[in-house]
Amino acid sequence: MDFRKTKIGKSRMLSRGFMRNIKALVVIIILFGISAKALAQTSGLENGSNFFLDSANSTKYAVIMVGPSVGEENNSKFRQWAFSLHDILARDYGYSSDTISLLYDRGQTDFTGGERVDGACDRAGIEQGLKDLREQVEPGDQITLYLIGHGSGSEEEAKFNIVGPDITGREFAELLDPFNEQDIAIINTTSASYGFSASLSSEGRVVISSTRSPSERYDPVFSRYFIEALDNRNGDRDKNNRVSMLEAFEYAKSNVEAWYEEQGRLASEHAGLDDNGDSLFALEPNSDAIDGRLAEIAYIDTLVNSQADLSREQLALKARMQELERTVFILRGRKADFLEADYWQQMEELLVELARTTGKFNETLLP
Repeated sequence: MDFRKTKIGKSRMLSRGFMRNIKALVVIIILFGISAKALAQTSGLENGSNFFLDSANSTKYAVIMVGPSVGEENNSKFRQWAFSLHDILARDYGYSSDTISLLYDRGQTDFTGGERVDGACDRAGIEQGLKDLREQVEPGDQITLYLIGHGSGSEEEAKFNIVGPDITGREFAELLDPFNEQDIAIINTTSASYGFSASLSSEGRVVISSTRSPSERYDPVFSRYFIEALDNRNGDRDKNNRVSMLEAFEYAKSNVEAWYEEQGRLASEHAGLDDNGDSLFALEPNSDAIDGRLAEIAYIDTLVNSQADLSREQLALKARMQELERTVFILRGRKADFLEADYWQQMEELLVELARTTGKFNETLLP
C-alpha cells in the first residue's frame, strides 16, 4: 500500500482543528529536542523491551529515605525536602499513603507533619521497609527510591549515612535483588553519592547521582531542584503534562548550575545519570546519547492520573496518548530493525494517530 497516497490524501480532508493538532505535535517534538531525523537515532532499549512500560494494572511506589543530619539547619532542610516530596507525589502524581513509605532519621514523629513518617532510616527500618514492599508489589510495578542526607567513602566502600552503622552501596544493592520483576529508579541526592550510586547500576534501571566523584563531599542542593522539578510539573519540558526522570534530572542540573553562578561559587557538585547498566554516569544525558534513553520513558506519575473529573472515554484517550508517546520513543531506537521506508511509514502513522487522539481528547474537554 502506498502510504503517502492514502494517508496524506485523507489528511487533506481533515478539519482545521485536526491540522492545528498536527502543528501542535510538531511544536511538541521540537520542544522535546527531537527533529524528524533525531527520532531515528538508535536507542539503548532492546527490541521488545518492557522496561518502564506503564499499564492500567501497574502500581508505582515511592520509598523516601532520610538519613540523620548534623546541625539544626541541615535537619530542617532535609525534613522540608522529604515532606515536600511526599506531599507532591500524593497531590500531583497519583501516589497515596499506601504507596509512599517515608523512613526518616530515627523515626521520630513528635513534630508538625510527623504523621507522614513510617519508620526509622536505620538498617532494620530499611530492611523491614523493603520486605514489606516485596509483599505488596506485582510484576511490572515501578519503585522509585529517593535518598536524602549524607554519604561518604568511595567505590565499594561508598556509604549512605543512616542511623547506626552505615550501609554500603553493595549491601543496598543486595536488598534490591528480589525486585527483579519491577522497574526501579534511584535518585541519590546525598553528598559523595557517586560510588554508592554506581553500585546500584543495573540493566533496565535508572540511577541518578547528585555527584560525580567521592571528592564532592559538600552537601548538594540537587535534591531541592529535583523536587522543584516535580512541583507543579515545572520540569515538564515537552508539555505533555508528565515529568520523566530525564526531564527532572535536566531541570535540577540546570538550576543547580544557575544557583552556583548566582552564589559566585565554584560548583562542588555535578550530577550524573546512568540508565544502561554500565555504572558510568553521563553528565549530559539525552535521548541521542548512551544514557538518557530509558530515563526519557521512565515517568514518575501513573499511566493515567486518577482525576475524578475525567470520564471513562477521557481516561481511555489519555491512556492511548501516553502509550503512543512511549511507542514513538521506542521505535526510534529500533530503526536498524527496519527498512528505511518501513521505519518512516510506521513513525508517520504513530505521529498522525497521536495527533488525532490528542485532538479527540482535547475536544472532550470543551464545554
